[in-house]
Amino acid sequence: MSEQTCAACDYPLDGNAIKVTLGGRTVEVCCEECAEKLREANDAAA
Repeated sequence: MSEQTCAACDYPLDGNAIKVTLGGRTVEVCCEECAEKLREANDAAA
């Protein structure tokens, strides 16, 4: 069994992971701060 980590900072995820959908793909992050970082990066890339 592999441990899941945050898509933004590689922190180990627990039951409180936040799901973020970017470009039709859903990823999980550890906190709202990481979710916002991914959203901003996705917007800048678009």
